Amino acid sequence: MKIRGFRNARLVLPDEVVLGSLLLDDDGKIRILDEGPSSSSELLDCAGDFLLPGLVDIHTDNLERQVQPRTQARWPSRSAFLAHDAQCIAAGITSVADALCVGDAGFEAQRVQTLRDALVDLQQLRAGDQLRAEHFLHLRCELPVANLPQLLQESLAAGPVQMLSLMDHTPGVGQHTNLEKFRSGRRAEGLSEEELEQRIAESQERHHRYSAQNRAFILELLRDRPLPVASHDDVTPEEIERNARDGIRISEFPVTLAAARHAVDLGMATVAGAPNLVRGGSHSGNVAVADLVREGVVSALASDYYPSSLLEAAFLLAEQKLASLPQAIAMVTSSPARLLGLEDRGSMTPGQRADLLRGRYQDGLVTLRGVWRAGERVG
Repeated sequence: MKIRGFRNARLVLPDEVVLGSLLLDDDGKIRILDEGPSSSSELLDCAGDFLLPGLVDIHTDNLERQVQPRTQARWPSRSAFLAHDAQCIAAGITSVADALCVGDAGFEAQRVQTLRDALVDLQQLRAGDQLRAEHFLHLRCELPVANLPQLLQESLAAGPVQMLSLMDHTPGVGQHTNLEKFRSGRRAEGLSEEELEQRIAESQERHHRYSAQNRAFILELLRDRPLPVASHDDVTPEEIERNARDGIRISEFPVTLAAARHAVDLGMATVAGAPNLVRGGSHSGNVAVADLVREGVVSALASDYYPSSLLEAAFLLAEQKLASLPQAIAMVTSSPARLLGLEDRGSMTPGQRADLLRGRYQDGLVTLRGVWRAGERVG
């Protein structure tokens, strides 16, 4: 059921927070913003709760975790997709770019099946109007994979693809530069020393054989496609320089402050992980997102692997005075929306789509009391 509007809400606008009312038109868009209290019985009384734009998640791996909740347990894919969708809405995410791996670097073979299932599931669930959030695809292209060109072309044809990122999870590269730390993590998964070393060697051989040619293939394939492209896990300014020369305009999860600074200096956008901020640092030893925000080198936050981290991180930024609340909310709404090319959402301004959240802030946490997409309640 669509709603006429809201009253007595703390409206999180692009530049300020004001007490007021918001009215919607019949097409599910924001029509009017009014400051001050209202007694109109036609509007939902928010009783002083926050009203803010629906969150836009530019990168989440959460679907993979629903498909494979345990190493040896695989869940039916469509059921997993619906569970993932429900978690996104519960977290206030109304637009989500599902980050799916195109290829496997040698340690997570099930990811290709997850990709293929998700391409089919998303089409059918959208056609049946079974999803509450609006889902897009963010294709994470694993460069050291022999059949990456074939997998990528199949995925692009299946749509709706909104973004691509180039990544290389070869042991010894990017976020896995520290091989001893990588080995320690894989041993914890039960791999024997012999099997672990064999897989590392095979992965590194594929890196040398395929990464450069696959990168060139992707950049050429996308030359005439208006899709945003991101690099992934940038470590050095030199990597940033190369990406900028190749026309890549987004640095996703830069591993070091130096890389993030250089990306911003070159006019690139940066995406950082909200879980890193909520937890107080990186689980893998990378730069703390709080430090990146202090330096002014974060354009947008992504939930990465934990959907509810997105809203919590935004309010935490404001609480810690690392950003104003409108600035922090922009990092999880309008900024990722623009990076994805979604110009019709992410801001509480007239003409924008009425993807909205009503939330109550207490004891450092936000309790969502309603979620609307295009003016229709979905959570």
